[in-house]
Amino acid sequence: MGLLERTRKEWFILGIVLVIAVAKLEPAVGVKGGPLKPEITITYIAVSAIFFNSGLSLKTEELTSALMHVKLHLFVQIFTLVFFPTAIWLFLQVLSVTPINEWLLKGLQTVGCMPPPVSSAVILTKAVGGNEAAAIFNSAFGSFLGIIITPLLLLLFLGSSSSVPFTSIFSQLFMTVVVPLIIGQIVRRHIKDWLERKKPPFGAISSCVLLMIIYTTFCDTFSNPNIDLDKFSLIIIVFIIFFVQLSFMLLTFLFSTRNNSGFTPADTVAIIFCSTHKSLTLGIPMLKIVFSGYEHLSLISVPLLIYHPAQILLGSVLVPTIKSWMVSRQKALKLTRQPKAPVKV
Repeated sequence: MGLLERTRKEWFILGIVLVIAVAKLEPAVGVKGGPLKPEITITYIAVSAIFFNSGLSLKTEELTSALMHVKLHLFVQIFTLVFFPTAIWLFLQVLSVTPINEWLLKGLQTVGCMPPPVSSAVILTKAVGGNEAAAIFNSAFGSFLGIIITPLLLLLFLGSSSSVPFTSIFSQLFMTVVVPLIIGQIVRRHIKDWLERKKPPFGAISSCVLLMIIYTTFCDTFSNPNIDLDKFSLIIIVFIIFFVQLSFMLLTFLFSTRNNSGFTPADTVAIIFCSTHKSLTLGIPMLKIVFSGYEHLSLISVPLLIYHPAQILLGSVLVPTIKSWMVSRQKALKLTRQPKAPVKV
């Protein structure tokens, strides 16, 4: 992972801590009707800005080379959007009898419903030397799928059409997510050469807007005197998140390295990161739309806010180990494929 990218990730994680601290001190600034007017600036402008930015930055023209690896794409998308949320739901049935805060547990379910991120999985796959084209394809394709599937999963596992206005949610999602994304892609086609030359800081722009969304989300929490987040629940959730991440990374590794899997070591690297990483950039705005008006929205958001730095931290720590395995595995496969020299009599 490049020094610049790593530094930006570290600053972003620090930014999350700072905006939560500021929200704790001055919650009235970011609540509905406050000076920031989040009901307009966040709900419509900020969310639309993030997805317009995503539309500009997604290099969909680079995905054609990876398009034909259908088996890999199916594995990643099914694991991410079907197996992951279902496994978390089953796990939460056991945890529901514990004293862990129920809204944090619901937040764990939202993590499972999220699509893959548009950056971190690609960056880590590239750092290892894995199948970067496949990582790019699945991150981008998963993001597009997530626009439709993630709200459905959230409503399936956490809400119903009777308590959540299904029609208004999807109309708002269409106007603030799909439309800006499409417009971004159209604009990209016309200014592609300029974007390649100037390389605008898309990641930094999205991070700044996202921090503003996180800030107003936590302002809602700290302005509500009835919400109490106990330290025990928070610590347990952190351990659970690291456990889930490591377990699913190991599971994808075991599945993709079976003898009849048909995946190369480079494919396995892309699968490990793309299948287990979850998008904060897409997730927080979607939670803001789907659970608009929920007094516990910020508590539901906490596990996703923890999962994001956890996946970057674990991925960075494991890069040397995974790279060492991939290189040795590639060498072993190369040796087995070499024709044996004839034995002289």
